[in-house]
Amino acid sequence: MQNEVRMSASILVAEAVWKDIESTRSVSNDQLSTSLHFLFGKNFERATRIVDQRGVKRISGEPSGRFIFQVVGESRRKEEYFCFAECYCACYSFFYDIVNRGEQLCCKHQLAARLAASLEACIEVKVSDEKLALLLSKL
Repeated sequence: MQNEVRMSASILVAEAVWKDIESTRSVSNDQLSTSLHFLFGKNFERATRIVDQRGVKRISGEPSGRFIFQVVGESRRKEEYFCFAECYCACYSFFYDIVNRGEQLCCKHQLAARLAASLEACIEVKVSDEKLALLLSKL
């Protein structure tokens, strides 16, 4: 129970920080050093590397505007993972660390997607709604 309360408080703090970043489209040193690094640890460092390397695509369906992120992994294989920043990633870490063990709020791919979206640093890819539906059906 105590772990659940801690996770809920962490989620609320994280959401407040994300809203602040989204409103200013920038990240302050204070947000980096205290809030985000404290909440997400090594995953945040990895996510910033992914964003810096332009590894986040936002794939948007037209005309609906629905979207999903495609985020490059850090391995030599440069695998790409589909994710919804707030609630899902197709990577192994998401299922192991977040779903099964409840040890993290999110994986580095979700963090990278959220950070890139907040800073408007995504590579924008437009596809038809049919193509987006096909991508989503393979998840």
